Formats: sequence, C-alpha cells, structure tokens
Amino acid sequence: MSFLQHLGSVFDLGLALALLVRVLAALICLTVHELCHGLAARWLGDPTAEDMGRLSLNPLHHIDLFGLVLLLTAGFGWAKPVPVNPGYFKNPKRGMAITALAGPASNFVMAVLSAGVLQGMYRAELWQSQAGTWAMAFAAALLWLNLGLGIFNLFPIPPLDGSKVFFSLFPDRIYFWVLRHERYIMLALFLLVFFGVLDGPLNALLQLALSGICRLTGLPVEVFWTLIVGLYA
Repeated sequence: MSFLQHLGSVFDLGLALALLVRVLAALICLTVHELCHGLAARWLGDPTAEDMGRLSLNPLHHIDLFGLVLLLTAGFGWAKPVPVNPGYFKNPKRGMAITALAGPASNFVMAVLSAGVLQGMYRAELWQSQAGTWAMAFAAALLWLNLGLGIFNLFPIPPLDGSKVFFSLFPDRIYFWVLRHERYIMLALFLLVFFGVLDGPLNALLQLALSGICRLTGLPVEVFWTLIVGLYA
C-alpha cells in the first residue's frame, strides 16, 4: 500500500515529466528498431542505409511523426523505414526477411532488459524517492512501448516487418507484386488502425507477452501496471 500511495503523490506533481518520460522512451524504441534494420542489411551486404546516414542513434533520422504519436497514445506505431536495396543480398527474399526481423527482435530484447532493470529497482525500493520512481516509470515505459512496437510490426500486413517474412514464403511473383504495391496496401493498414480493428488482437498479444516477460524476470505485474497507469492517466 505504501508503494501505491507514494506513486500517486509523485505522478500528481509531474504531468509534464510523465509526458517527457513517454516521449524519450518512444524515441529510444523507434530509433533502435530502425538502426537494427540498417545494421542487419549492412551485415548482409547492403550499404544503402549507411550511405544515406541512417545508421545513426539520432532520433531525427528515423522518426515518423504520425507513427510516434500513435506509439505514445496507443502503445504501437512505427518510424520512417530504413532504405534497403535487396539487390545487394545474395538471396533477396531471405535477406529482406532477416532485415525485417532485426527491428522487432531488438524491441523484444529491450523489453526483457527493461523488465529486468525494473525488477531490480523495485527490489531495491527505489520507489521510495521521487527520482527512483521516475527511473522505474521510464523502465516501465520502455518495456511497454518496446512490446507494442515489436508485436505490431510482426503483423503480416505491408509495409510492416511481418509482411516481409510472411510473403517471403510465397512464390516470387506474389512476393514482388506485394513489394511494388506496398504504398497502396499501407492505406488499408491506416484504416485498420484508425477504426481499431487491430486493437483486440494486439491487446491480447501484449498481455500474453507481458505475462511471459514478468514470469521470466520475476517482475510483479501489478508493479508494472501501477507505473503505466500513472504515466498514461
């Protein structure tokens, strides 16, 4: 009970700071996601992202404003895609699939690390100070937003990362047709997001993934939810 009372008093005093924590966490999630796409492509032989200055930890090189706002408000979103030229890959379809998976994989790794750090801070009772509470809130935001970004991008809907993996299993004729028409299929994705069609499956997958990570790291799920509710209230 003392943890809950302390948390309420801290968050009541810091609405602007809560927004700052959410924005910083979102910028980190999106930037690392796109950077890992570029690093995977470079590892496979494609220098395009490097030549265009996209192998960077500078968020300004990666942020899509609408995707950032969606991540902050809905818990899932996207960044400006890293340019990839599959012509550099020995096997273009496999190379695109590996490059696509690198982004969500980075988010899941960061989510697990954030949960572990949050568990350590809770056990150390850092919530007893305001600075410690905000540090825990930042770790909780990193956990939540990384999970949302990673899961959302695995949906097999162009131009999301999952579509690069899913359609790599199809014949070349279908695969390259989808790539050529991504910008048009993307309009359907916007409509699905706008009308909340994906909310149900996304929330179910988020809850499942969160439960698994909490069990893995020993983080009490109620601690996480208390912090998230304080940040997003």
